[in-house]
Amino acid sequence: MKVLTRWSNAIMDRYLPDPYIFVAILTIVVFLLGLGLTDSGPLDMVNHWGNGFWKLLEFTMQMVIVLVAGHVLASSPVFKKLLSTLAGLAKSPGSAILLVTVVSLIACWINWGFGLVIGALFAKEIARKVTTVDYRLLIASAYSGFIVWHGGLGGSIPLSIATEGHPFENMMGVVSTSETIFSTYNLVIVGLLFVTVPLLNRFMMPKREDTVTVDPELLNEEIIVEEEEKPTPASRMENSYILSMLIGALGVIYLIQHFIGKGFDLNLNIVNLIFFMLGILFHGTPKRFLAAVANAVKTAGGIIIQFPFYAGIMGMMVASGLAGVMSEWFVNISTETTFPLFSFYAAGLVNFFVPSGGGQWAVQAPIMLEAAQTLGVSYSKTAMAIAWGDAWTNMIQPFWALPALAIAGLRAKDIMGYCVFVLVLSGIVISIGLYFF
Repeated sequence: MKVLTRWSNAIMDRYLPDPYIFVAILTIVVFLLGLGLTDSGPLDMVNHWGNGFWKLLEFTMQMVIVLVAGHVLASSPVFKKLLSTLAGLAKSPGSAILLVTVVSLIACWINWGFGLVIGALFAKEIARKVTTVDYRLLIASAYSGFIVWHGGLGGSIPLSIATEGHPFENMMGVVSTSETIFSTYNLVIVGLLFVTVPLLNRFMMPKREDTVTVDPELLNEEIIVEEEEKPTPASRMENSYILSMLIGALGVIYLIQHFIGKGFDLNLNIVNLIFFMLGILFHGTPKRFLAAVANAVKTAGGIIIQFPFYAGIMGMMVASGLAGVMSEWFVNISTETTFPLFSFYAAGLVNFFVPSGGGQWAVQAPIMLEAAQTLGVSYSKTAMAIAWGDAWTNMIQPFWALPALAIAGLRAKDIMGYCVFVLVLSGIVISIGLYFF
């Protein structure tokens, strides 16, 4: 395994470009595929790309806030102490890898936005404690927990079809989470991943001479707030604990009402609000909070620039019908037994170009559900096969790794050599779960 990971890391370091270059190349590839495999002409593909370019603005802003608010929360004295205490459980590089993987898996199963940020922040804190751990593998281990998100409590597809009035209710009805998230096959898949992914990450630990460590001092992000010698009314407000407590109280009251009225509805906006309100409360004064925000915003550049390009790719995939063409390839070779498996592979392929659970479901559902009806395959299992396919290839899709990489201060090529093996292992585990259970 050590030889394989060394070889994989060398290839990624040599050939994997910056995520912006990756998405630019992906844009050209999808443009050419659209010309060759659909009826769209060059100007049609250009229009599809331009019309889709700004379709992810809301989601882009949500992801920026996830990153910034999570970063702000992590830099607060209270949260730093909490992370430091938990990180103290890791006593060696091996235990550090196991611990960060398990924590990330649990957090991502609860909610993907929460887990994506917490996993990376926790990994950074462990790197401060266990200075001999390979930093690249540690961050890759934190990101590997993301594999379970669509089979967990925050999975967008199973939650969507469990809601009355969802777009495909006329065809499949309202599907209870007992048939998706809490079904036997899904729990088997999640359980196996919880056991095998931490062990795989542990086995990928490089030899001491190949280990890439990080200076703990480089991970310290101290928030510096200048004090004024002669306070003014304005500066007193900026340093007022009362104002922060009042704003924080508004947020806390809203969150309490939300959970009382809607149960455990931990959507992305609620996660962001939790991060924001805790950041305001834990930093104490508006001035400290704003200083932390200014420091955190520096890491959001990749998301701001690259997400519109992915939206453009999605526009070409959907409007040209290319996503449907790819899905039909797998439908045409499926039988009743193999259909869930091929739905999973089809979703994994489409996910490279449409890296959005909700967007991918909207594109693939009409084709896959009609095929499921023809073949007599369960609608719920078909939906979960697509959900797992969406989660699966995220392991080598830089789109979702950007927040974790920004927090860690690494490049995609630093972790993808390890993530390839998580992709292979999880692909085997998910295939077994969908085929045999």
